[in-house]
Amino acid sequence: MEVTAALLEKYSKAGPRYTSYPTAPYFAETFGEKEWREEILQTQDSGRDLSLYVHIPFCDTLCYYCGCNMVATRNYARATDYLGYLEREIDLVAGLISPRRAVRQFHWGGGTPTYLRPDDIRRLFAHIKGRFPIAADAEVGCEVDPRELTRDHVKALADAGFNRLSLGVQDLDDKVQQAVNRIQPESLVRQVYGWMREDGFPSINMDLMVGLPHQTVAGFSATLDKIIDMAPDRLAVFNYAHVPWLKKHQKLIHETDLPDFSTRVALQLMILERLIGAGYVYIGMDHFARPNDELVKAQRNKTLYRNFQGYTTHKDCDIYAFGVTAISQTEEVYVQNQKDLADYRARVSEGRLATERGLRITRDDRLRREAIAHIMCDLELDKKVFAQKWEIEFDAYFAEALPELAEMAKDGLVELEADRIRVTEIGRIFLRNIAMSFDAYLKQASSEKPRYSRTV
Repeated sequence: MEVTAALLEKYSKAGPRYTSYPTAPYFAETFGEKEWREEILQTQDSGRDLSLYVHIPFCDTLCYYCGCNMVATRNYARATDYLGYLEREIDLVAGLISPRRAVRQFHWGGGTPTYLRPDDIRRLFAHIKGRFPIAADAEVGCEVDPRELTRDHVKALADAGFNRLSLGVQDLDDKVQQAVNRIQPESLVRQVYGWMREDGFPSINMDLMVGLPHQTVAGFSATLDKIIDMAPDRLAVFNYAHVPWLKKHQKLIHETDLPDFSTRVALQLMILERLIGAGYVYIGMDHFARPNDELVKAQRNKTLYRNFQGYTTHKDCDIYAFGVTAISQTEEVYVQNQKDLADYRARVSEGRLATERGLRITRDDRLRREAIAHIMCDLELDKKVFAQKWEIEFDAYFAEALPELAEMAKDGLVELEADRIRVTEIGRIFLRNIAMSFDAYLKQASSEKPRYSRTV
């Protein structure tokens, strides 16, 4: 069986990306600062290591497609001011964390972390390193925008200790770039990528995006020619999520300029063919990597995991996230920091945790989260092993999912065996749809359900 336009159309529906379960719209302000502080204190002997995340919300210019929590400004004083509050928040949380817990993963996202000047990159990294023990083999990553980037920025990232960089490219077509207000010629991308290679970064990812205005199969194929020639270690090819009801600036994109459904289908098929043909392994959820990459090895070994930073090889870690809108996670709790910058600053200036809302998950949430993780990461779920671990009768517990899975099996997305659910090669494209079968929240009757982007 092969991927067809009819199959893509059938399963193109709104659904979560499952960087968490339950998803963020279900977090509530009834779980706040007091509850989060208690959770931190009570989980210091959990035996789990640490994953740190730092959110830098600032960008020089507004990209019209952006779905991130960001602030477009050229007033650098705002970043200088923010760093002071960020360091105070880090100090406050670090004081609650056992020094015996090592940092295995450390990521900077945004916004644009490289909005910071080189000396401030060094300053912030050194501050965090002085508060947390970062393991020698930790995965330390940063998102990078090639615009406004200097050679010293890349050197500062290397000096600080980053070993993974993710370069935002999106598309190299001039007309597409102009339509989304992100101008970065191929020559600039090649120059920045060359600096990264010269400074010895062992892993470089490139972010691309499909579904942007004026994109065509021929145009994006030309972009892929250039990207494949540069040979990044990983690629993330995201579908543009047009959600102007959530991100008001997306109204600056003319919907009539967006590719129609048949073009989006053709783009998806072309991307799979080109990147797999170029030697990349399709992990799923828009991610591709070289066969010897840690993500590919982890998927084969069934140690791959998924969290708010996407796919990761570090499953047994609590996430402590710093900065406005940042989301932290323990085994049983999710919390999100204040989303408004002024509210964030006010909380931190009072010496308080910046928590705005959160959620303590139930046993059912944990169980379903694990089932979804098996599908999205392992590409299979051993029903017998899962049932024994959770002390359930699998088919009875997930009775509402079985008809949906049977329909997907008919369409070639999964293979259903007596004791196993296995995702097919085609099914990797539809991981969100398969995972949705296990999502109890999607099946709740409610007039105010969250609105999600389309799965395909």
